[in-house]
Amino acid sequence: MRWSWKLGRVSGIRIQVHWTFLILIAWVIVVHVARGANLPAIVGGVLLVLAVFACVILHELGHALTARRFGISTRDITLLPIGGVARLERMPTEPRQELLVAAAGPAVNVAIAALLFLGLALGGALRPVQEIAVVGGNLPSQLLWVNVMLVGFNLLPAFPMDGGRILRALLAYRLDYARSTRVAATVGQGMAIVFGFLGLIGPNPFLVFIAIFVYLGAQAESRQVQMRTALDGVTVGDAMMTRYRVLEGDNTLGQAIEALLAGAQQDFPVIEGDRIVGLLTRATLVAAVKDKGPGTPVGDVVEPNCPVASEDDELRGVLSRMREAKCQSVPVLRGNTLVGLLTLENVGELLMIGSDLRDAARRIYAAGGSSTRTTD
Repeated sequence: MRWSWKLGRVSGIRIQVHWTFLILIAWVIVVHVARGANLPAIVGGVLLVLAVFACVILHELGHALTARRFGISTRDITLLPIGGVARLERMPTEPRQELLVAAAGPAVNVAIAALLFLGLALGGALRPVQEIAVVGGNLPSQLLWVNVMLVGFNLLPAFPMDGGRILRALLAYRLDYARSTRVAATVGQGMAIVFGFLGLIGPNPFLVFIAIFVYLGAQAESRQVQMRTALDGVTVGDAMMTRYRVLEGDNTLGQAIEALLAGAQQDFPVIEGDRIVGLLTRATLVAAVKDKGPGTPVGDVVEPNCPVASEDDELRGVLSRMREAKCQSVPVLRGNTLVGLLTLENVGELLMIGSDLRDAARRIYAAGGSSTRTTD
């Protein structure tokens, strides 16, 4: 994630903090100062926030290390003011695996709360939650009840919380993955509407914020799974452009600009003889014309690091590689021969057309008609 600072690595997983985390620290200090807290109390408040987010890191590591057992790696864990985000390479679609991965995070918080409870009870320092102060107070007791609240919040059956994924995993034992996601997303959005209503009549701005967060998270998860389902079995060859323009390495940037203006194509495969040497993107072309002039050969500014794809590759996997490389287009090969160009725009059109065809088929079926026609 951009604008994040690396804190270190745990089990090979990069741990980083987003700069907006500093806003949370500043807010804690402002709240303490506004309530007349002294310096030790302010330091205690900051230490509580840091301790809570240490628990959040352990929570996310619970997800990441459980996912690793199923061959799923984690790119990184990022701390944000609203919590932590573990970027798994992919989410497991097998119900048992998703159930274990989703439950692992809250289980870590349960373990932390249990250890704190045991230690405080043995030391005679355990305090009920109503005695826990926002400013000042006993740090271990505060941390205990924060972990209890984290468990409760994360187990809400709504995306993007762990409870939403647990609900989907349980539903997936009976339903297909896409339908399980739709049901879980609908439950989550229903909860978000209730939260929003309660937040407005409260009034409670924080509850309204949670409602928006949950609603959008459920919507995003549903769309992501719909797209993944729509791409099942689709190859690069099904989505690639077969009418496109290529540039030779000795073509000038001026000629490339003419090709750009002549049509809708934004990125151009660059070849030398029969060999592809890279991709010239629109952004690179425009910047290079400004910096080096229109007479510069295309081969001097070509992007050599964009991936290439085979026409038989699974489209979903290639899209993942494109995202990682931050490329909008990739050349498509058959063996060593260039046969197409895959663009994100083409993929979007494929999904849109596929959705329209499915909707048309449903309307025909609902009307009692037939989706095929025969002629004599």
